[in-house]
Amino acid sequence: MGKKVKVTVEKTVREYQQGITYAEIAEEFKEEYPYDIILAQRGGKLVELSKTVEEDSVIHFLTTATKSGHKTYERGVTLLMLKAFYDIAEKVQLKNVFVKYSLGDSIYCEADGVEITDEFLKKLENGMSGLVKSDIPFLKRSVDTSEALGIFAKHKMLDKKKLFEYRRVSKANIYTLGGFEDYYYGYMPKSTGVLKYFSLEKYADGFLLHIPNKKKPDEVAEFVDRPKFFSTLKEASEWGKMLQVDTVGALNDVIAHGGASDLILVQEALQEKKIAQIAEQIAKDPGKKFIMIAGPSSSGKTSFSHRLSIQLRTLGLTPHPIALDNYFKNREETPIDENGNYDFECLEAIDVELFNQNMTDLLAGKRVEIPTFNFVVGRKEYKGDYKQLGPNDILVLEGIHGLNDKLSYTLPKESKFKIYISALTQINIDEHNRISTTDGRLIRRMVRDARTRGTSARGTIAMWPSVRRGEDQYIFPFQEEADVMFNSALIYELAVLKPYAESILFGIPKDAPEYVEAKRLLKFLDYFIGISSEGIPKNSLMREFVGGSVFKV
Repeated sequence: MGKKVKVTVEKTVREYQQGITYAEIAEEFKEEYPYDIILAQRGGKLVELSKTVEEDSVIHFLTTATKSGHKTYERGVTLLMLKAFYDIAEKVQLKNVFVKYSLGDSIYCEADGVEITDEFLKKLENGMSGLVKSDIPFLKRSVDTSEALGIFAKHKMLDKKKLFEYRRVSKANIYTLGGFEDYYYGYMPKSTGVLKYFSLEKYADGFLLHIPNKKKPDEVAEFVDRPKFFSTLKEASEWGKMLQVDTVGALNDVIAHGGASDLILVQEALQEKKIAQIAEQIAKDPGKKFIMIAGPSSSGKTSFSHRLSIQLRTLGLTPHPIALDNYFKNREETPIDENGNYDFECLEAIDVELFNQNMTDLLAGKRVEIPTFNFVVGRKEYKGDYKQLGPNDILVLEGIHGLNDKLSYTLPKESKFKIYISALTQINIDEHNRISTTDGRLIRRMVRDARTRGTSARGTIAMWPSVRRGEDQYIFPFQEEADVMFNSALIYELAVLKPYAESILFGIPKDAPEYVEAKRLLKFLDYFIGISSEGIPKNSLMREFVGGSVFKV
């Protein structure tokens, strides 16, 4: 009969034959889950459903409504799209398909050698649907790195080939779907049958692959067009191409051949040029008195506001940076969230009335004392910080609600200049594996929190979901309200952050809930060759995270 194994799923214990797959067990429990099961977790490790159970195990099944499950769905549907694309385009001069960036719940892609038309996308969508109905398995095999390089060369996946030239591991996991081979950073579904929800749409120079979000994983999310945001992503991509560093492999190439110092200086110069252009745009309109800067966590808002202020001074203006955090309500007036914790992210946590009164008085030429918020005691304090606006004075206001007109409802629209700032990664891992901008910001935040706040990497990872919820609710909906967008990401930054982040991520114990995320990030950072932060200018936005800034950040 063979050996039996005991498997615990949630609180149910059952016996199975050794060698049963996780997928077979999931089939028995699928009615207990509201959405499709796509992945399993055993201990601190994620496991693909095609794997077998060889010993007594405690298993948690992950659906498409979980973070890891949703990422697995996204990877699976991307490979599904690529398989169908290569099937349809095999008779044309297809050079490659590039999975470029995320636009909300959609993935923007471009193709080299194929004209993207509505007719072509209809064929592609039908091809994908056919593969879903056929429920084709994702087959995974481990090959020598030298063999992987040959596979990538055969499929003209040159970015992947370059990436693996710098891999220290001797093996690579290759996924095959109906004869189409590819490499992916992360886990895959068992088969195509679970990938039921997607649609395609022509967009800009390429097309959008629309997928669900994890809140409603059984329907394709409605696409909200964000042309300003897309334009900023496009500009970032063009910077990467201009510097000939648009993938991790290309970045590693530059570092390995001694070009890191020059790359840092050129990237910093590009950012400074952009900041100067924004300052010139502001200076052209003397009616602009309030520069409203907003963006998600770890975007480098504080350093940016200081650098913008310096550029404004070169144009004869006198800027006064003010953190909107100084207008927090006293602790006893702070709203409570559904978990009974203080909700510092919501607009109601800000003393909006006082802020508007102060700003209206300043606009009228009155002398106003600005509060300073004491985070230790949770109260506003007054320390003689008086301000009065003259003809050339301008306020630089930085905080998460800066773009929301409900914050500054009494201020005339023409007096405000709005800037959205975010770290929008310019490089991808390779042609088909994106670098999440969220991952970049999380790594920034971990490094900064460990250095300045005594918060462990584990603590930062634990609170990250609540930070993201606040961003989704209070920042991202207002980004298109901005007059300009500024991308604070630096092409070289993950190579610099790597040694800082690795040392603190390795400190997360294997039995901690945050270990799965730590392991994923460590694997991601392993793609990069690390470099020293020594050559980074003292006014760089990167200094806000690794230390050594000339600004008080």
